[in-house]
Amino acid sequence: MIELANVSRRYGDAWAVRDASLTIAAGELVAVLGESGSGKTTLVKMINRLVDPTGGVVRVDGRDVRDQDAVALRRTIGYVIQSGGLLPHLTLGDNVAIVPRLVGWSAADIAARVDELLAMVGLPPAQYRERFPDQLSGGQRQRVGVARALAARPKILLLDEPFGALDAITRVALQREVRRIHGELGLTTVMITHDFVEALTMADRIAVMWKGELRQVGTPRELMTAPADADVAALMEMARTQGEQLLAHAGGTPRS
Repeated sequence: MIELANVSRRYGDAWAVRDASLTIAAGELVAVLGESGSGKTTLVKMINRLVDPTGGVVRVDGRDVRDQDAVALRRTIGYVIQSGGLLPHLTLGDNVAIVPRLVGWSAADIAARVDELLAMVGLPPAQYRERFPDQLSGGQRQRVGVARALAARPKILLLDEPFGALDAITRVALQREVRRIHGELGLTTVMITHDFVEALTMADRIAVMWKGELRQVGTPRELMTAPADADVAALMEMARTQGEQLLAHAGGTPRS
């Protein structure tokens, strides 16, 4: 479904991503994990041509993305950013309807899709369709951002730190919703995150970025039990320590 083959991206003399290869199968949820400046956002933005590679090739369904019109490509790929990125002067219904309108859906189909998606993300359409973004909580705005990304029935969903600005309870609830929607719709999802626990609990596989290099790709268990190098091991140890600290505070005993 998605293939990044030896992709690199340079800004001036600095490499943001260097010689990274990653294949993502249809239906997978892959987390791209790394600290700030590791290259994870640049790597994922090459999928929908928000950034073009300096070297290497990105393919979606076997086609080089550079052989496709960038705007048309983006309309087939859902994209969710932190805080939802909603247009403040549009109602929630009109925010969700943006891409279906651009690609020429009928008014009736758009209205039905808006209501379907608002209900899917837990916002009853009769209650929320005519509201504006400033009338919502942060978690609700993020839910609308997910609905908007899914409006034109994309097969691919890109999530760029989608839960980072949310409080802990809302973040966990929305993580569960996104994972449910991913499975129900059979999406191929790529999620950027710097949150170790989020990656370990949500993803089928994790791609670890470190200083522009893709250091390891594996399941959560593989990364925890067989890190590829000392840098990956350090990241996994941080996740393990967080879990042990939480158990200690709760009076539990960590599993060996």
